Amino acid sequence: MDNIAFFTETEKKEFSALYKQLNQLAGDSVTEKHIENLKEYLISGINEKKLMRNNFGMNPVVRDLQTAIVVAEEIGMKGAALVGILLHESVKNGVLTIDQVKKEFGDDVANIINGLLKTNELYTKSPAIESENFRNLLLSFAEDMRVILIMIGDRVNLMRRIKNSENEEDKLKVANEAAYLYAPLAHKLGLYKLKSELEDLSLKYLRPETYYFIKDKLNETKASRDKYIASFIDPIQKKVSAAGLKFDIKGRTKSIHSIWNKIQKQKTPFEGIYDLFAIRIIIDSDSDKEKQECWQAYSIVTDMYQPNPKRLRDWLSIPKSNGYESLHITVMGPEGKWVEVQIRTRRMDDIAERGLAAHWRYKGVKGESGLDEWLTSVREALENSDSDSLQVMDQFKMDLYEDEVFVFTPKGDLFKLCKGATVLDFAFHIHSKLGSKCIGAKVNGKNVQLKQKLHSGDQVEIMTSNAQTPKRDWLKIVTTSKARTKIRQALKEMAASQLDFAKETIERKFKNRKLDYDEGVMMRMIKRMGYKVVTDFYQAIAEGTLDVNNVLDKYVEQQKRDSDTHEEITYRSAEGYNLQPQTDETIGTKEDVLVIDQELKGIEFKLAKCCNPIYGDDVFGFVTVSGGIKIHRNDCPNADQMRDRFGYRFVKARWAGKSQGTQYPITLRVVGHDDIGIVTNITSIISKENDISLRSIGIDSNDGLFSGTLTIMVGDTGKLETLIKKLRTVKGVKQVSRS
Repeated sequence: MDNIAFFTETEKKEFSALYKQLNQLAGDSVTEKHIENLKEYLISGINEKKLMRNNFGMNPVVRDLQTAIVVAEEIGMKGAALVGILLHESVKNGVLTIDQVKKEFGDDVANIINGLLKTNELYTKSPAIESENFRNLLLSFAEDMRVILIMIGDRVNLMRRIKNSENEEDKLKVANEAAYLYAPLAHKLGLYKLKSELEDLSLKYLRPETYYFIKDKLNETKASRDKYIASFIDPIQKKVSAAGLKFDIKGRTKSIHSIWNKIQKQKTPFEGIYDLFAIRIIIDSDSDKEKQECWQAYSIVTDMYQPNPKRLRDWLSIPKSNGYESLHITVMGPEGKWVEVQIRTRRMDDIAERGLAAHWRYKGVKGESGLDEWLTSVREALENSDSDSLQVMDQFKMDLYEDEVFVFTPKGDLFKLCKGATVLDFAFHIHSKLGSKCIGAKVNGKNVQLKQKLHSGDQVEIMTSNAQTPKRDWLKIVTTSKARTKIRQALKEMAASQLDFAKETIERKFKNRKLDYDEGVMMRMIKRMGYKVVTDFYQAIAEGTLDVNNVLDKYVEQQKRDSDTHEEITYRSAEGYNLQPQTDETIGTKEDVLVIDQELKGIEFKLAKCCNPIYGDDVFGFVTVSGGIKIHRNDCPNADQMRDRFGYRFVKARWAGKSQGTQYPITLRVVGHDDIGIVTNITSIISKENDISLRSIGIDSNDGLFSGTLTIMVGDTGKLETLIKKLRTVKGVKQVSRS
């Protein structure tokens, strides 16, 4: 295999070393027969030139070996997972089929490859997932925990290898996604070491000045920090040894990313961050003495150094949902400096570093960690067709990073919720019917409202009423994705039944009055009444805020208005002048004049009304909550705010080819002397222009000046600029600008 030209000289050496390393790590978890079959398919894929390099020019076989080593060494997965990693590229590129995989390597390997293929499909056009595909990616993750772990391992490997890549654009996309998705996932699954590495590397690629500033500062203070750590550890080491405990103790500098977070949160310079490091005591303890010996070490530390009781974190008594167990305490060390001390056993440290997930499910053990429940809630949120995938995406990220609170029912049952969860969240967490009927709760014996936030140790008794129904305001109260999904489902069902009720009521009244129902008349009447959405009109009837008899009177009035055909000769002021009824926002034409994102043409889009872009404008695409794309001008007044809040929804867009007869609505603002002749001149100029038409005009006069708003249909920026120049030459016109 080394002789195949598919490898560069450097890659040949690397392949040989990686192969030996993986062989050792895999041990007897992969059979000799599977290794031979695997080699055969890889050689076949290389000879047939079916295995391709990625955007960064990485050799696919070398990359998969590197990923397999990360997964085996740093996550602890062996056997089927390693074979799946090394074989999935061959299946993807048609070297062998899934059925062949099942036959030769077993169902387990086939299932892993299936999951990897689903996620890989989403990465075919770009090294990072586009917003609209995020739902599918999360669904793939939620199906099999092993796929999540492998994808995290692959992303860690990719982030390590691209530091010198000249493909800057793709590198930034990969780094952004590592920070936004993969680091939070690693955090949720207890892979703290990999999570820190992903965050640090993301910061390094996205904010190199910040990264190297903090790194240099840490290097400058290393000597004094090491000296301080040694002076802090020495007396603890002696006392813990004297107590007969076997242990390791070490100082660990916090990650660059976590220090950057502290600088931002505390709004302080680097010098103002006091806890740059943490002390970790790792005890070699028998399983039946773990808690006892951790608390013993805790007692020794807090006897020597003054503890801060507000900073005690006890994850021994109740571990985190990802299996993390440890005691954290902050104490006052020498020179009046606060120092964080973490106390745990060797087993706990192994789980903290490599994650409980590595010991779960694929070994046939049912996890009691809460990960199963979390994945189920993710699936529920994603599979609800009415849920907004981008809101789910934001909530998913929040769920990944959230700490937890532990609350009890009156019977003493323990429930874990994310930090910030309310009484209403808890009610929906127990059961959706309980949530829908919830009117409040008794927390520690006291009556509280739905929005009351819960704290660890609270005893909660949910109070219900059969008269209670979910309200739209509840969406602002709840913090968990499960509760939000259930409330949306309930509201949708209620709205549908209320709509049916309102329509039946109106139909009955029409029959009673012997009126003919005309959909067009009804729609015009609803619009005249000020309702922008028809369902809001029916909702008002269902709720009783709109009287049905009054509605019918207005319907009759609208009928008369529509049938009144006699012509009235009345004076129309310029303000009321409307040449053409307004149409809805322009929808992407059949012509491929707009190229969106990765050179994709023919994608349906809409032009944003806030800035009315036209052919020739510098534009960008924005993925809306409904999943469609809206096109905005780069200088759109909302662009900065959108980029700050929803940067991940932006996609590239540009005009291509030539404007092909399509017209776009734009608004011009004209200011000039208050003279009716000027308006005539303006409309005359527009009417003489080819391919430009005046759609509406509105005039306001004030203090001898008029301010006119003109809506015109125009093909491109060139024609628009020509028109604006001509309008500026009209005598009495002071200003012409595009809104």
